[in-house]
Amino acid sequence: MSEFGDEDMDYSDQDQDDYEDYYNAERDVKSPPYCPDPEYFPVQCLTVDEVEKFLNELVEQLCNSIHVTPSMSKVLLYENKWAVQEVLWKFEEDADKLFIASRMKTLQPVSKKKKIEEFICAVCVAPVAKDLGITSLACGHCYCDNCWRCHFESKISQGVSTELSCMALNCDLLVPEEIVLSAVNKPVLRKQYQHFAFCEYIKSHPLLRFCPGANCNVVIKSVECLAKKATCTQCETSFCFKCGNDYHAPTDCVTIKKWITKCADDSETANYITGNTKECPKCNICIEKNGGCNHMQCLSCKFDFCWMCLGDWKAHGTEYYDCSKYRENPQNGSESAKAREALKRYLHYYERWENHSKSLLLEKQTSAKIKERINSKVMTSKGTWIDWQYLLDAATLLAKCRYTLQYTYPYAYYLDNGPKKELFEYQQAKLEAEIENLSWKIERAETTDRAELENQMDVAEKRRGTMLQDFFQT
Repeated sequence: MSEFGDEDMDYSDQDQDDYEDYYNAERDVKSPPYCPDPEYFPVQCLTVDEVEKFLNELVEQLCNSIHVTPSMSKVLLYENKWAVQEVLWKFEEDADKLFIASRMKTLQPVSKKKKIEEFICAVCVAPVAKDLGITSLACGHCYCDNCWRCHFESKISQGVSTELSCMALNCDLLVPEEIVLSAVNKPVLRKQYQHFAFCEYIKSHPLLRFCPGANCNVVIKSVECLAKKATCTQCETSFCFKCGNDYHAPTDCVTIKKWITKCADDSETANYITGNTKECPKCNICIEKNGGCNHMQCLSCKFDFCWMCLGDWKAHGTEYYDCSKYRENPQNGSESAKAREALKRYLHYYERWENHSKSLLLEKQTSAKIKERINSKVMTSKGTWIDWQYLLDAATLLAKCRYTLQYTYPYAYYLDNGPKKELFEYQQAKLEAEIENLSWKIERAETTDRAELENQMDVAEKRRGTMLQDFFQT
């Protein structure tokens, strides 16, 4: 059984009702029905054709409202993150209707063809050929069509599409696609331009994200841009919808970006602590970690200790899992002493971050061993796959909990000292203790342990959910 009793967990029906009342009161009326999972985030997985239809509907809506061409509408929507109503408000506020050319920094819907008589192009410094024309944009810059074509083709070859602007110096007016396509006649470049532009339209839309999965062409659509876990139904890749990176709850997008950057900068400094072997604190024999659980037992002297702090494992159950907390050592001395303390603090959190990352990889090996164990049991008529399914469910939950726990360390590292940090570290320690108990039980589970294991699963998931509800800001 878990070392935490019902009084310690304090998950009463009344508390559950309070949670529901609080979260229901804060919910938008248009949100989906209340779901107790704090990571619940409804998304749609769209094909390329479905995305094109969705964007074209917005373009058509704007075209019908202010009577501009589709290419002009795309530029305006791209500049305003596809907020149709915002474009309409700006149009209504401008009495002269000149925002298309000036305030919005875009071009007029149609380029103007000027007479060729006595015109010298400022780019090629030559008279315009008889079979060519002159294109004047809304900014007033005029060049021959041949120079415009060369400019467009050069930029497209460099991967520029929606940001393709006038070629005059310091002129940043954007060029609508109808002007670009009318000038570019190479099929390969035309196709390349349209592909780049389509990708940029998706990236600029706050409610659309490309699935980051390898070779996956799905586009994820949501109703809100939140730092929630979006999962692709085609390749099952999960990511943070807001920033597009790996899902990182309870750490917010800005903090995790700072943490990843810091880890990349200081990785060489931290490499020496990421080894896979340590000495037993009692008999000093070398021990290799071959599982995800941090509860270690020396095969030589049978001493139970914590892989992280090398302390007696029994001490972890007296109050709560205390080795996850960093204890400050105030330094009033030299700058070098303060720098050493800062490095020591960083390494404390980095070691635990890296350890759980490695433990997640080891959990995959544990899952493979569980499948082999189940197969062996089934082959010897000791139950069916359904009878042993709870072991796979436990392994899946363990990986889920450990993933969340890994991302609590960047959060704690950047959290200011105070009551909030004390509460966070308390819940973090509780979660870590339950995860290690769950990992220990999974690695040694048999059919007689099913009720105990399922109880531990429930406790661990409640701990995880409570931490996300209390600290994860989307």
